[in-house]
Amino acid sequence: MKKSDPRDALIERLLRKIERLEARLEEQDRRIAQLESELAKARKNSSTSSKPPSSDIVKPPKAAGTTKKKGKRKKGGQPGHPKHEREAFSAEEVDCVYDYVLDSCPDCGTHLLATDEAPRVVQQAEIVEDPVQIDEHRGHLGWCPTCETIHYAPLPAPVQKGQLAGPRLTALVAYLKGACHASFSTIRKYLRDVVGLTLSRGYLRKLVQKASDALDGAYNELLESLRSQCVLNIDETGHKENGEQFWTWCFRAQLFTLFRIDKSRGSEVLLDVLGEEFDGVLGCDYFSAYRKYMGDCDIRVQFCLAHLIRDVRFLTTVSDKVTKNYGERVLDKLRELFRVIHRREKMKSSTFEAKLRAARAALVKTAKRAPPRSAASNIAERFRKHGDAYFEFITTPGLDPTNNIAEQAMRFVVIDRKITQGTRAPTGRRWNERIWTAIATCSQNGRSVFEFLHDSVVAHFEGRAGPSLVVDSS
Repeated sequence: MKKSDPRDALIERLLRKIERLEARLEEQDRRIAQLESELAKARKNSSTSSKPPSSDIVKPPKAAGTTKKKGKRKKGGQPGHPKHEREAFSAEEVDCVYDYVLDSCPDCGTHLLATDEAPRVVQQAEIVEDPVQIDEHRGHLGWCPTCETIHYAPLPAPVQKGQLAGPRLTALVAYLKGACHASFSTIRKYLRDVVGLTLSRGYLRKLVQKASDALDGAYNELLESLRSQCVLNIDETGHKENGEQFWTWCFRAQLFTLFRIDKSRGSEVLLDVLGEEFDGVLGCDYFSAYRKYMGDCDIRVQFCLAHLIRDVRFLTTVSDKVTKNYGERVLDKLRELFRVIHRREKMKSSTFEAKLRAARAALVKTAKRAPPRSAASNIAERFRKHGDAYFEFITTPGLDPTNNIAEQAMRFVVIDRKITQGTRAPTGRRWNERIWTAIATCSQNGRSVFEFLHDSVVAHFEGRAGPSLVVDSS
């Protein structure tokens, strides 16, 4: 019988140990890749995802030497900047004029002679001590001997509808609540200490409800106008109401902005608001509700290129070199595309279109050549399925390649909701929809929000149709 070689046993033990070490190393590599992926997702910020810029305040400061040092700038106006001065009040706006004349020289006492030089003028605005006017409306009674009944003289409709608060005071309360983010307690203190009028918080809530009713007609008119818009940018943001999830939708048209609060974030909201026959172009992000609405109703869509840039930029932060290199290549082509867009005013229209189409073709070609990595394949799949929807702006006048205008309109809503703690009932949701719509649309068209509120409340008290938020563009 052949005697076994001890070296063979040693080699066999070493081979088994190598196999165990290789398996352990493979498991560690897999775990490291998983942790690096999770770390990259945790480090997402507003430049690599759809997170709001406010979330970036938790980012660590940049390492020393990465920022350029700038010279310290002096306070105040800068050289070369135009000077901004307030225009004087017109003669019609001035209530009182006070003239001051010197009879003698303040230095030597000599009599001063009048000159034709213009006087030095200081215009001073002041709040009157009692800004409230109290009117008493009396409906006298009369006795009818035939009917043997007492009849009261009817009060004017605005008085009957407004009761204690007139239309301007009602509009002021609504303005403070909606445009200034003030609570009912804050409004109550302001009216008591500044205006000299004490109203309960419950009555202030009733005044806001009257203002909400006054905005109904203008809001519904815009709601009906949405279906006829050629270009419409849409965004949505979530919030809680009594622990339930709700969504605020923003519909930004060329001449107005409308907000709608709904319990759904799905495509059924788009169907309800815009219908199946919407013939315009939607500017939006890549959220599934828009894709479903796009596919079900054959809607033209411009997906936001800014969102795409953030998603691609995220690929450049991962540890996998193959994915990172792919992200860098696509990002370079996106930069080339926007370089062309930003130089539009310096080119002839034919030159611009040619360069834009060439940049588009280069971007699509690069994006579709994705390596066999899930994150990169997702970007490539977007271009295979919806590549044309990223470039509708090329052939649609007035359409932006990004959805920034809808996101900007949503900022006021988010700020107001955080300050006022949101809503607690359907009446609050209805009020927010209408006041947010009025504020955004008036700002969009350079109109006074307070004056629009006042005119709406006056019309509501008088029982007639209120002013329109729709601006005649002809």
